[in-house]
Amino acid sequence: MTEELKDIQKEENIVYKKSSLLTDNVMHYCPGCTHGVVHKLVAEVIEEMGIQGDTIGVSPVGCSVLAYNYIDIDWQEAAHGRAPALATAVSRLHPEKYVFTYQGDGDLASIGCAEIMHACNRGENIVVIFINNAIYGMTGGQMAPTTMIGQVTATTPYGRDVKLNGYNMKITELIAQLPGTCYVTRESAHTPASVRKTKKAIRKAFENAGQNKGTSFVEVVGTCSSGWKLTPEKANEWMVDNSFKEYPLGTMKDE
Repeated sequence: MTEELKDIQKEENIVYKKSSLLTDNVMHYCPGCTHGVVHKLVAEVIEEMGIQGDTIGVSPVGCSVLAYNYIDIDWQEAAHGRAPALATAVSRLHPEKYVFTYQGDGDLASIGCAEIMHACNRGENIVVIFINNAIYGMTGGQMAPTTMIGQVTATTPYGRDVKLNGYNMKITELIAQLPGTCYVTRESAHTPASVRKTKKAIRKAFENAGQNKGTSFVEVVGTCSSGWKLTPEKANEWMVDNSFKEYPLGTMKDE
């Protein structure tokens, strides 16, 4: 390493660096996937708050199942959809800890719908990070509860049909009505500005947990390039043109 390079890498010259909580493991996510960005934000928030040793994450089945490989904190693995139930137990056994779940829409809104509703209604002191890409990503691109009307998936090749498949579930709007939630917001991570807003929302959620305010719920509307059969760039454009109309961004509850 040259002296010039050493000088550039001095702490006072560093504008941005990778969070020390992110491991060196290569992420398995597809190019353009929202999960990688949100992982980075979660790691940065935990590091900046100085709570690495006091944070416990819970990841269930789905694309998020390997989150423990990428963020260096204590983790619990949960059965499909059961992360809120496990997080409830962890939080009650260790009330001094920051406990969060990291879940996709197929996991949280489908098989885990009962768990998330009741955990939020009870006001468990946990953070829920919910990635909504409107499809089952890991298992082949099938229709999810959040798949929009007319959206093509592996199991709705002609588009989701209300008469056959029912309406898409706006889970975050339902969560916002429950008395146990203190903070409910819907964000995205497709532009630098939206990434900054999402990081701010995640930080607020963890701060709420530190103040024992109840359940904080952060939805991040994301893309699934492989499931949608689009390039990362086109997937972002499709999300803006379609997902944001059905799942508008903004904070629904802040107490």
